[in-house]
Amino acid sequence: MSGILWNFVSFIVALGILVAVHEFGHFWVARKCGVKVEKFSIGFGKSIWSKVGKDGTEYSISMIPLGGFVKMLDGRVDDVSVEEQGYAFDKKPLWKRSAIVAAGPAFNFLFAIFAYWIVFLVGVPTVKPVIGQIIPHSISAQAGLEPGMQIKSVSGVETLNWETVNMGLIDHIGDKQLTMTVTSQQGVGLDEIKTLDLSEWNFDPESESAMEALGFKPYTPEIYMSLLSVSQGGAGELAGLQIGDVLTHIDGNPINDWQQVVTAIQNSPNMPLQLKIDRQGEMLSLVLIPQAKNIAQGKVIGFAGIAPEVAEWPESYRFDLQYGVFESVGKAVEKTGQVIGLTINMLKKLIVGDVGLNNLSGPISIAKGAGTTADYGLVYFLGFLALISVNLGIINLVPLPMLDGGHLLFFAIEGVTRRPVPEKVQEMGYRIGGAIIFSLMAVALFNDFTRL
Repeated sequence: MSGILWNFVSFIVALGILVAVHEFGHFWVARKCGVKVEKFSIGFGKSIWSKVGKDGTEYSISMIPLGGFVKMLDGRVDDVSVEEQGYAFDKKPLWKRSAIVAAGPAFNFLFAIFAYWIVFLVGVPTVKPVIGQIIPHSISAQAGLEPGMQIKSVSGVETLNWETVNMGLIDHIGDKQLTMTVTSQQGVGLDEIKTLDLSEWNFDPESESAMEALGFKPYTPEIYMSLLSVSQGGAGELAGLQIGDVLTHIDGNPINDWQQVVTAIQNSPNMPLQLKIDRQGEMLSLVLIPQAKNIAQGKVIGFAGIAPEVAEWPESYRFDLQYGVFESVGKAVEKTGQVIGLTINMLKKLIVGDVGLNNLSGPISIAKGAGTTADYGLVYFLGFLALISVNLGIINLVPLPMLDGGHLLFFAIEGVTRRPVPEKVQEMGYRIGGAIIFSLMAVALFNDFTRL
């Protein structure tokens, strides 16, 4: 299956699951509150499959897989008979209507906890966050970080692996400083607290990682010059490279490390590079023309589709992130809470301008993430679903009309004033909210296309 098709299928599966969870939250609580549900749909537009259940609800899968909805009996939009007045959404007490609306995001958070519970229960192979390289004169160098140090926490949040380190660093975008607890090289079990000054931190997530922007790189095992993989149809294969070839020279210069190869390829899009290789003792000369690849802000780099062999990780660096049945529940709740906090913090920074709109991602980026994690396996895909589910829940709670948060805002006003918000005011709010939402979606899609 081609990469684009695999990403698309993975995206549809991921979105279908998350939409079903969100809408089921509305559906289940509505039924518990005595509201008649007329239709439960995954997707919009023309129905491609539908069935009326014994409960009288029409269950449907529709053609446009970009959302879903639960249609409830509502006197504001339907002609409700006297006999069915008690089953209409708008006739229910304020607390029941609020519970029904809030149930969608709540179920997204519950799903994230469930997904992370499975992840921690099954376990994932991971490595300790040990620093491998410090860039001279960087923020990390000035803070006193050194190669070989293991990062134990970022601003008090435990960091068991590089994922949690990266989340902790991103959470500090726009801040003045962060603290990092690291193991000391002077003695086993001794920790040091380092303070990193972020006032001069220029971080562009499209072109580098947060770690590189701060001036350190993770430890990686030795990288050999022999090729482990050559992508089909890539520049490497077109040049005649094969798995097992050992790269010895590039443009006449002896190759001392793999970064030298990476730099030369990235700096030479659509430009010939002279390679010398050792193929089972036979020295050969080849011409490699890296393919051009667009990245952020119109920058173009070369890409060859080759990867080197890498030495095994030291046993002391590797471990399985795995817990028991009950301990996994606590870890899943803790992880979900961290992701919720990070998402809310990033939204705040987006509003005040600490994070630019160019960081917004749309469906294309999500599809890539879905395809990549699905490639790695079910556990990684579940982790991705949990992350997106939390984001979906948070975004739906933003107090903009058209979103669940907008409805809850109107209900809060109703609770204070003791009367519903006038329909004209609500209608105007929906128009303004819709304009804001569609504008943000347009920006996200634009960002997606610039990243292709």
